Amino acid sequence: MLKYDPEDLKAVMERDPALIDEADAINYHTGFHAVCMYRESHRLWLGGKYAEARKINFIAHEKTGCDIHPGATIGKRFVIDHATGVVVGETAVIGDDVTLYQGVTLGGVSFNKGKRHPTLGSRVVVGAGAIILGNIKIGDDVRIGAGSVVVKDVPPNCTVVGVPGRVVSQCGVRVDMKNALDHNQIPDYVEDRMDKMEVEIEQLRSLLMAEEQRRSLPDGFAVGPEKKERKQ
Repeated sequence: MLKYDPEDLKAVMERDPALIDEADAINYHTGFHAVCMYRESHRLWLGGKYAEARKINFIAHEKTGCDIHPGATIGKRFVIDHATGVVVGETAVIGDDVTLYQGVTLGGVSFNKGKRHPTLGSRVVVGAGAIILGNIKIGDDVRIGAGSVVVKDVPPNCTVVGVPGRVVSQCGVRVDMKNALDHNQIPDYVEDRMDKMEVEIEQLRSLLMAEEQRRSLPDGFAVGPEKKERKQ
C-alpha cells in the first residue's frame, strides 16, 4: 500500500487539473508516487537506515523517472507535475507549497561533501526543463520559466527566464498558486531584448541613410524638411 501525506494529496489535487479524483492520483499519478516514496526514504535516511533509504530511492527512480535523493529536505504540500526527468540532489532544500514540472534539475556543481545543491523558498514554481545549479538561494514566491538555467541567487517575488537565468521584476506581487500553470504569462527576456535591438537597428539605418544622402548632394545643398533645399 502506498503511504502518503494527506496534505501532499490535497496539494496535487488542487494543482493538477488532469486528475479525475483522489483514487486517480493515488493509483496513477507518478509525480505523487515520487513524492510519497521520497517521504518514506527520507524518514529512513534520518533514522540512519541509509541502505533501505537508497533502495526506495532506486525503486522510485525506476518506477516514476524521478530521482530525489533521500537526504534532500522538502517541505509540506510538495507537487511534481509529471515526474519524468526530475532530479533533486542530496543537499537540496525545498520550502512549502513548491511545484516542479517535468525535467527540472536541482543539481550540484562541486565535489565537496558540504552544501552543494540549491535552496528553494516557499511557493516556488519551476517550469519544465529548468536547471538550478549550485549552493544558491531561490526566494519565496519565485517563478522560474521553462528551460531556464539558474546559477545565481534569486530574490523573492520575481520571475527568472532565459539562459543564463535573468530576473524579471514582479513589483512585489506574490505568485498565486492557482495561476501556477500560466507559463505563457512569463516574460520572454530574450524576445524583449531582440525587439529593442531591432528598433535600435532601424534608427541607426535611418541615420546612415540620411548621412549618405547628405554626402551625395552637390556643394551648397543640404537635406532638410523639404527633401533638398539650397543653402541661403
